[in-house]
Amino acid sequence: MAALNFTNSDASTFILTGIPGLEAAHIWISIPFFTFYIVSLLGNVTLLSVVGMEQTLQKPMYMLLCILALTDIATPTFVVPKALGIFWFNLKGITVTGCLTQMFFLHTVSVTHSATLVTMAFDRYVAICNPLRYATILSNAQIAKLGLVGFIRAVLFILPLPLLLSQQPFCANRIIPHMQCEYLAVEKVMCGDLTVTRIYGWVLMFVINGFDLTLIALSYGLIIRAVLRISSNKAHQKALNTCTTHISVMLTYYIPGLFSSLTNQFGQGIAPYVRIVLADLYLLIPPMLNPIIYGVKTKELRDRV
Repeated sequence: MAALNFTNSDASTFILTGIPGLEAAHIWISIPFFTFYIVSLLGNVTLLSVVGMEQTLQKPMYMLLCILALTDIATPTFVVPKALGIFWFNLKGITVTGCLTQMFFLHTVSVTHSATLVTMAFDRYVAICNPLRYATILSNAQIAKLGLVGFIRAVLFILPLPLLLSQQPFCANRIIPHMQCEYLAVEKVMCGDLTVTRIYGWVLMFVINGFDLTLIALSYGLIIRAVLRISSNKAHQKALNTCTTHISVMLTYYIPGLFSSLTNQFGQGIAPYVRIVLADLYLLIPPMLNPIIYGVKTKELRDRV
């Protein structure tokens, strides 16, 4: 424990402990973490390569899958290398600037991912409910613009968080019981008045999740209503198959994310390592599963692969 005590020379450094309570198992825990990361990279890079090489797949739906794949590559990349450094080499130190930078990019990519899922729901709504106008409403250029808007929205929403936290005094004990600098973990080592920061964090969570989930629910509600009116069994089956693929991807993203947030806020009786493992799996499992789900469920993509 003496090695974790801070002196004045450590004024610009935090310590990430990894998974508190499971330090003895860090080497074993690193195996699935590394495996999930490699599978995620292989799957998403394969998806990007196939769509990039096949002219027939360069359509709005697959452009959205490419944007999703980019966020799925970025998310674990901001977490896993540092986590493996902790697990394998005990490299627990991280500068305050590095910590806040990691937090910014991690949450920015997460919000961009959510915006991409909203756009995908809108894409399916137009494809099923207004198929004759699909080509005029959505083109590759429109998808690129929507992707850029989603990224700018994420930057504008998330940027105040590290800026607000950087203005707060840090506690003498700068140990963060986590393996990454997520907002809720960093907030706990601040000793100033965090009222404004906490209110902004709560508003941000409800606005982003509430707004995005409402748009997704509305899109799929209209899609289901349209599908039920289709008389052709073949068209009915094709529409449902497309919807279930997208819904599966969305469930793997939103449910673990909401559960992780709720356990961090209200799960005081839950062991800290359980909350941390859940938070990390939320960042690792969806990026690994998404290319697999689309590879299995999308015939055009599966045939090209």
